[in-house]
Amino acid sequence: MEAIARLNNVPTSPRKMRLVADLVRGQRVGNALSILKFTPNHGAIRLEKLLLSAIANWQAKNPDVKLEEADLYVKTIQVDGGRMLKRLRPAPQGRAHRIRKRSNHVILVVDAFNTELTADEVETKENAN
Repeated sequence: MEAIARLNNVPTSPRKMRLVADLVRGQRVGNALSILKFTPNHGAIRLEKLLLSAIANWQAKNPDVKLEEADLYVKTIQVDGGRMLKRLRPAPQGRAHRIRKRSNHVILVVDAFNTELTADEVETKENAN
């Protein structure tokens, strides 16, 4: 069973956040946390907290399953552009240059590897009922 965590209006450009998100996409949770901990980019700090939130959401959905036995991994991570603050900076000869302060939205989905049931397990569950 998968768990979702969202992070909205992060004051980092989507391009910079995607660089960090690409590092952890498809990784196991323990490996992804260690990658984010030692990545010097600014977005890594926020993604680390988001990943911890997704793990907590997964634990809330599955209270009877131990986290160590679940074998969680980052199923999908999506970075979209958020709102854009537009500012003006003075330029020579009375002109003005527009500055766009970008933000982003991040959606992270965590799932367990062992959620897919094999055909034998499905048959044993049907026979038990």
